[in-house]
Amino acid sequence: MSSRLAAGLPAVIAAAGVVAGAVIETGLPVPPSQWMLIVLGLLLPVPGWLLASRRPEVRLGWLLLAGGVCFGLAIFGAGLAARGHSTPLIALAAGFYGLTWIFVPLLFPDGRLPSRRWRPVAWISGIAIAAHTAGIALIGYDPYQPLVLPATGGGLVAAMAATVGQFVTWVMAVVVYCGLVLRWRRSERAERGQYAWMVGGMTATLAGGVLMMIASTGGPEVAAIGVVAVLAALPTAIVVAVVRYRLLDIRIGVRGSRLHLVFDVRPTVDEVLSDLGTTLDATPEPVELLGGLAAVVRGGLEVRWAAVRLADGTRVVAGHEEGAVALTVPVRDGHIECGPREDGGGLTRGDRRFLEALAVPAGLAIQSAGLVTRLVNAQEAERRRIERNIHDGVQQQLVALIAGLELARATGAGPDMLALLREQARQTLTDLRELAAGIHPSSLSQGGLVEAVEERCSRLHVRTTVTSAPSLRAARFSDEVEGAMYFTVSEVVANALKHADAGAIEVRLSRSGGRLHATVTDDGKGFDPRTAGRGGLATLSDRMDALGGGLEIVSEPGKGTRMNAWVPVDG
Repeated sequence: MSSRLAAGLPAVIAAAGVVAGAVIETGLPVPPSQWMLIVLGLLLPVPGWLLASRRPEVRLGWLLLAGGVCFGLAIFGAGLAARGHSTPLIALAAGFYGLTWIFVPLLFPDGRLPSRRWRPVAWISGIAIAAHTAGIALIGYDPYQPLVLPATGGGLVAAMAATVGQFVTWVMAVVVYCGLVLRWRRSERAERGQYAWMVGGMTATLAGGVLMMIASTGGPEVAAIGVVAVLAALPTAIVVAVVRYRLLDIRIGVRGSRLHLVFDVRPTVDEVLSDLGTTLDATPEPVELLGGLAAVVRGGLEVRWAAVRLADGTRVVAGHEEGAVALTVPVRDGHIECGPREDGGGLTRGDRRFLEALAVPAGLAIQSAGLVTRLVNAQEAERRRIERNIHDGVQQQLVALIAGLELARATGAGPDMLALLREQARQTLTDLRELAAGIHPSSLSQGGLVEAVEERCSRLHVRTTVTSAPSLRAARFSDEVEGAMYFTVSEVVANALKHADAGAIEVRLSRSGGRLHATVTDDGKGFDPRTAGRGGLATLSDRMDALGGGLEIVSEPGKGTRMNAWVPVDG
């Protein structure tokens, strides 16, 4: 609603200026010629308001409104001048011609310069229009004679500024027109209709300007034709581009049994990002998250189908997949594919920019989905490991212990059997403690990270040293941080024993720069991280990523392994 109000204000000013100027110039009743001027003057603010209110982020609509305001105020100034009131407002006609002849075609269709090479043209044109406007504000101007050089009254400097500015404006208008024609010839099929109407509108506009210039020799009929062409050709071309070729994805249709125009528009990038955030919050499951992302992309681009493909081959499609892939954009850990438009048209460069704007948040969503999947798989694998250890170890020992107790009761066992059963019970208790230590050791809850790591490493059968700053021993961190660092160190140490045949292991714990660091170094046989499987390492890395940290493995065959892990902490 705010964009409609912001666009409506200049549209009202432009319309009011034209109406007031035409009425003031001739008085009441208004002759047919002035009614024609009023109608023609109202044509430009209409597409300007439509584009600016529906696509406020695109400059094209605001340029049309600015041109309409300049023309409206210039006509208002001309009306005052006809009544003997001198006013510089009439000079704003130069701004109208400069904006509509140069900047509107230059920034067509998406409000951007065609390339960086056009920046000098834009700057030179802006300076020329400003000089032209300032100069003629001092020396007088006829808004119906845009190509007639101003008189030299009112000061030599002002006359020179007006003359040079006007001449440069002509030249830049021709340059921009040629560039527009070239872009039309090179445009894609989906945009060719838009460019064709714009080229036709600008051709008629410039031709109308020439007719207005020669009106003094061609008569009033020639002047009238020129005025109609200058005021009507450009807005007509833009309206046709909107209605027929969906310029800037704005659609105009009829709804209901009675005539009821419906103005619809494709969502902006901000609106799609808002929908994407809502979708991600409502879909915690990874597959549903990818499906929601594909659905948001499909709705934003209005294509028949959209798909999200992960690097591991996972692919989720929204919509009925028919037709070849029309657009593919890579994102982090995957890419997004889009099918053809629902209306059968082709995807444009604007569609690609639209999708590229979604690449970063979409990539984060894909990465999040992969992270959640790996964490869920890791949790399930850990649950199965604990279940297997209980079944194969402690459970069997308890069964044997119960059987032994039953036998002892039935046979009246002596001291030797009772001593054996007591030893079995102690061993079962020890195994239970070891199993609990693999879940969450009591030393970690009671003594902190350093003490838990020292206790873990004290039971190893190879030489292991644990080094930490004295201040770190008494420091406590959140359960998530301490648990992640402890299990990361434990897993790396276990890998060094199982797979690296290490003879010595060094663990170093430290805190610096707002980070808690853990470094595990062994003298084992090492490996090539680029070719080794990343099952366990990926789980450890995901633990760190989930806390905003990171993990790095440095190793070479025959040179041992060093693991660096860190997580952010306060202080």
